[in-house]
Amino acid sequence: MLRNLPLPTAIASFLALNLASYPIALSAQQAPADEPNITIRANTRLVVVDVVVTDKAGQAITGLKPEDFTLEENGKKQKISVFVPPGIANRSSSTAAPLPPGIFSNHPENVDPGGVPLVLLLDATNSSFSNQAYARSQMLKYVLEHGTGRQIAVLTLSDRLRVLQQFTSDPQVLMTAIKNFMPVSPILQGGAPAPADVAGSAAAGSGLHGTGGAASSVGQSIQDFANLEIGYTIERRTLITLDAMETLSRMLGGLPGRKNVVWLTSDLPFDLVPEDRVVSEAELEADLPSASQKSDRTLSAGAQAEEQRSLHSQQIREAETQLASAGVAIYPVDLRGLVSGMENSAARGASAYSDAALSNRATSGVDSLQASHGTMEEVASETGGKAYINENDVKEGVALAASDEKASYSLGYYPENKKWDGKLRNIKLKLDKGDTQIRYRKGYFAIEPGLIKDHNYEQDVISALAVDAPATQVTFKAQAKPSDPGKVRVIFLVDPRSVTAEDSAGSKKMNVSFYASVWGANGKSMGIRSIKVDKSFDAVTYQQILDHGMMVPVDLEIPQGGTELRLAVLDNKTGYIGTVSGPVGQ
Repeated sequence: MLRNLPLPTAIASFLALNLASYPIALSAQQAPADEPNITIRANTRLVVVDVVVTDKAGQAITGLKPEDFTLEENGKKQKISVFVPPGIANRSSSTAAPLPPGIFSNHPENVDPGGVPLVLLLDATNSSFSNQAYARSQMLKYVLEHGTGRQIAVLTLSDRLRVLQQFTSDPQVLMTAIKNFMPVSPILQGGAPAPADVAGSAAAGSGLHGTGGAASSVGQSIQDFANLEIGYTIERRTLITLDAMETLSRMLGGLPGRKNVVWLTSDLPFDLVPEDRVVSEAELEADLPSASQKSDRTLSAGAQAEEQRSLHSQQIREAETQLASAGVAIYPVDLRGLVSGMENSAARGASAYSDAALSNRATSGVDSLQASHGTMEEVASETGGKAYINENDVKEGVALAASDEKASYSLGYYPENKKWDGKLRNIKLKLDKGDTQIRYRKGYFAIEPGLIKDHNYEQDVISALAVDAPATQVTFKAQAKPSDPGKVRVIFLVDPRSVTAEDSAGSKKMNVSFYASVWGANGKSMGIRSIKVDKSFDAVTYQQILDHGMMVPVDLEIPQGGTELRLAVLDNKTGYIGTVSGPVGQ
């Protein structure tokens, strides 16, 4: 259970008196003034659009300047305030020095030490056992052929997102992590129990006997039960996939520049195309070539994606907003390879069915495949990525995402429309160069951070702490030092530019929560302590915080068997989270 401890009055004095005198190992690190910093930040309204520019052959076009681009929001031209060409992206060119004992950090240089990060996500929730095995072999081939020198992280999605390997450029480490993954049957536990109607339908079906009308009722009951079970499975897949997108946003949000996530999957249970996009049919067809087929394809066998988008519109909206804020582009790679959609029908054998039944099954299979591919294309388009479908060499799909870094420009602007009303805003980019192709996300929701009604941010902290990788939306360092026997004092030092500071009667008000938890070797939490700083600081103290960081202590008991410290910082205004972990007694 979380315990919200009262804020001691001494903390205000601690902040004011000790900021400048604390050990240099914990000093806040600011980005050089001449580098364009476009990581996620709570105090700005900067909208960042990553655009991939290639020629017709798919080769990167470099050397472009801001004046080559025209950027519009809802039809109105916007001023480009930040421009980052390929290869810069505000990244360190050298590996950060190892942290001293007892020091923790989720700063970008400690999480992603140089290079453009690439995430390989193997989706077991939405993929069969055999397709997972194929993906594993293809990932190994990619690393063997292309992995050297690139920062790659390997994740899996089953009942939740798990980290097999955090960012590394060592191909041997990557291959070991991938080899350690064993394909599993999709795990859908963790949600609400199956609807009572499922059990009711099963009971009704088993209790009906007889012939004629009774037999027909049995058949209908069995079909109803199957439909309910399928619906429940799709619901769980949707919620697990949405949670994974949220976790990805937390993990990658504080890293600068574009982040490419290769989503290796057999299907996605929903798309990200907003219902209220204001574009012409011609523009929609140009952006999403599959859209023109939607009436025949998605509305038939692919209705599940639209249905899930309708049932979970708010959560999908939030997920899209978080991915956009974090600069995450998704590259769905279809693990089924080169398929026709008729494989299942052929495998069942024509002798068991009439010609008409077989024809209907084949048609349904083709429609379902087209719908699945359409959903992947739409998710890619809405995040600025690209889908790799209907190809047998899946590792080339991974290479496709990796190659985009050479053609990726980041454009930032402050919208002229200052009203953050939660509505969709359409983005249109034009390039004053001939014979080019551009790819970028087509819009964003103007959602005020932290204004999600009835949202449980403390539960988000618990979820973030359960992931074995840093969340980077709020960046901080921390020092853990033993105090009394069996106790440790954790000193947090937060980058103040990653949390909100509101004007309040000539002062700056900050509302930030700090969490320190102990975990055992079994990967379970053994206890957690928290402190909330909800206070206004005068100009002098706030300037010290800006210069040196926001420093807060949390005292924590170490239970017997505790092996790991996991720390978190929550900005209560925006819901942004930072986490970091390390061994107890480091």
